[in-house]
Amino acid sequence: MSSANQTACIGSWYRDHHSWLYGWLCRKMHNNSDAADLAQDTFVRVLTATNTTAVREPRALLLTIARRALIDLWRRREIEQAWLDYQESLPEALAPSAEELSTLLEALEQVSKLLSGLPAEVRRAFLLNRLDGKTHRAIAEEMHISIATVERYIKRAFIHCCLQQEVMQPL
Repeated sequence: MSSANQTACIGSWYRDHHSWLYGWLCRKMHNNSDAADLAQDTFVRVLTATNTTAVREPRALLLTIARRALIDLWRRREIEQAWLDYQESLPEALAPSAEELSTLLEALEQVSKLLSGLPAEVRRAFLLNRLDGKTHRAIAEEMHISIATVERYIKRAFIHCCLQQEVMQPL
């Protein structure tokens, strides 16, 4: 499909469905400016999709993309709040600069995306090993599971991250 047809299709969707999507997001978020940002983000994500002219129900696709964008926003805010809470507990001399904070938040968001989709206990075992540097035995004792289960969990998380990384990187 030509990019002109793709652009015309998305332009039509924008005219026909933007106000509906914005209204739906306003009801979900209770914040008009965030809803406007997410509506725009949804259409930007649609621009990167392929063959939108074959879509029979544009509202269903827009709603799916908007829900994903909303989940990403909530996840990002949750990570930011956890980091801000941690940062408040640090002495002022150890607090990172605004640039360091931005880089750290971006890295935390990428880690969160990489680990999304894993069961909580698998994520926990992996993070205890990779971030806290705990041994398999220490993790097994803390989580009340066998060492073999810890090894399986860490292997599963590692493979999941590798596969996610391949999906996230453009060809």
